[in-house]
Amino acid sequence: MARGAFGGRTISAYARGRDYHGLIKGRLKQLAGFVASRTGAGVKVFVDTAPVMEKPLGEAAGVGWMGKHTNLVSRAHGSWLFLGEIYTTLEIPHDPPHENRCGTCSRCLAACPTDAFPAPYRLDATRCVSYLTIEHKGPIPHELRPLMGNRIYGCDDCLAVCPWNRFAVVTTHEALRPRDDLTAPGLAELAALDDTGFRRRFAGSPIKRIGRDRFVRNVLNAIGNSGDPALRPVAARLTADPDPVVAEAARWAEARLGEPSRHPPTR
Repeated sequence: MARGAFGGRTISAYARGRDYHGLIKGRLKQLAGFVASRTGAGVKVFVDTAPVMEKPLGEAAGVGWMGKHTNLVSRAHGSWLFLGEIYTTLEIPHDPPHENRCGTCSRCLAACPTDAFPAPYRLDATRCVSYLTIEHKGPIPHELRPLMGNRIYGCDDCLAVCPWNRFAVVTTHEALRPRDDLTAPGLAELAALDDTGFRRRFAGSPIKRIGRDRFVRNVLNAIGNSGDPALRPVAARLTADPDPVVAEAARWAEARLGEPSRHPPTR
């Protein structure tokens, strides 16, 4: 598939099951409680709940090395990792850090649909699909929209092509297995979600935290890239959405599918 083509995963693999934050934090709290009860050491657990530099810490702890895609890579698990931390006052012998084993491979850099890597080990977050679909609150830059294909929540492209993934094993934890309705969701159905429907659909999912408006903005971007004229009425109905970012995305999608919007631009 060509870079930027309409295809690939629509929802990042980590977000297709239950929200890992609570699951991993619960496990870490059990472990931390065990350590505290046996040693009296102070403990504190983090899973994306504080400004903890988890990837450099993971590298220093011997979990793996920082790959050219700026994510941690493990010889045992490849790029498919959840990271959490226990801070403790307990003195623990540490594992030696791993040698960087990326070598001359640059598959992750070439796979990025939006050219978000200006150089190996450097990420321009403002071009990263994961940032744009999850953290970014405003309109997605027009020049990047066509490159994003049908990616509506996150992106796995740079992770998925890592050769070290051949050692990864599919999780046996039921809560982390993908939900059927998030494996290949219909864009028209997702675009029709109101706030109540969105919250109900994504209860227990990490997707819930970005809210209905940001999510529907992403869906409309995918609709505009779909090339499917049957989705044009879906976009048209949202050109008058109360949220100006959603309405603008709907006008863009409608126009991209070949029919100019009947609604004037929001200023």
